[in-house]
Amino acid sequence: MLAETQNVRVDSEFARLRTVVVSQSEFRAPANAEILGHSMPVEPGAVDILDAVWGQDFGAVYPDKQRRWEAERDELAAVLTRHGVEVLRPRLFTADEKATAGPMGYANFFVRDPWFTIGEHVIEGVLQFPHRRMEVLPSRDLLLDRVMPSAAQYVSLLQPGKAAVGHPGPGPFLEGGDVLVLGTDVFVGLSGMASNELGYRWLAKYLRPHGFTVTPVRLPEHVLHLDCAIGLVREGLLIACPDRLPEGLPERLRDWERIDVSEDEAAAMATNGLPIDAGTYLTDPEFERVGKELEGRGITVEYIDFAVSRLFGGAFRCSTQPLLRAD
Repeated sequence: MLAETQNVRVDSEFARLRTVVVSQSEFRAPANAEILGHSMPVEPGAVDILDAVWGQDFGAVYPDKQRRWEAERDELAAVLTRHGVEVLRPRLFTADEKATAGPMGYANFFVRDPWFTIGEHVIEGVLQFPHRRMEVLPSRDLLLDRVMPSAAQYVSLLQPGKAAVGHPGPGPFLEGGDVLVLGTDVFVGLSGMASNELGYRWLAKYLRPHGFTVTPVRLPEHVLHLDCAIGLVREGLLIACPDRLPEGLPERLRDWERIDVSEDEAAAMATNGLPIDAGTYLTDPEFERVGKELEGRGITVEYIDFAVSRLFGGAFRCSTQPLLRAD
């Protein structure tokens, strides 16, 4: 059994998942596209659906989809619990927080991004999209409860520079979907839509004295996060979309066995599954082809229909944030 002082730690993307936070399902779109500054980073088939929710709560516009969305996260939590994983949930936004968000909108739907854990370092990042800037708040009490009493370091990224409407400003920006952990090797995706160069440099500077090497991975500008291009399954095995890696895989990963997915599969979130451990993997039945490839390599694959979650441009990894991943 792990010592109490080691109860907040992430050793890798596929070390045994022991404690995890599973997302809530709250979203109100910004009042208009000008505030967002980019096209909405969603699954391609969802553009028309989400164009109907500018300035509105998703659940008010699509109550049936909202119920399905919440049920997907509840099923994920139940499957993880069945596998012996301790599941925590962020709280919901308060009425005051929703009012404060105003025309910028709010999101409490992908807990992977506003904070993340690397080794024994819990880091609150900064999100580029304005409607996601408050997304760390529903996790804050949970972090204070779990991280403060632990041996883990707990830090926050610098506050971002002032932004104009429709422009994110200079950052720094650093989002958990861009951060992959492999022991003391850390990879940070850089597409310009989420984490940026300043965020990457901050993380590299912070982690260097602790023995970590942080490597940037260039992504095309339409790819939101690194976990939309690469998924680490176990030591020596990964899923990747070559079309989303203009400079190829990082050197550390180039001799790994690779299951390739197409641009269309990656856009639908084929790389965004979730290892429970090095031998068990969660994905959507939409990616049965990938699942069969994994099963042929000795991985046990479980399927959960995540069709609504995927509308928002994320899936299983995006919907979870580990506090303890250690073998």
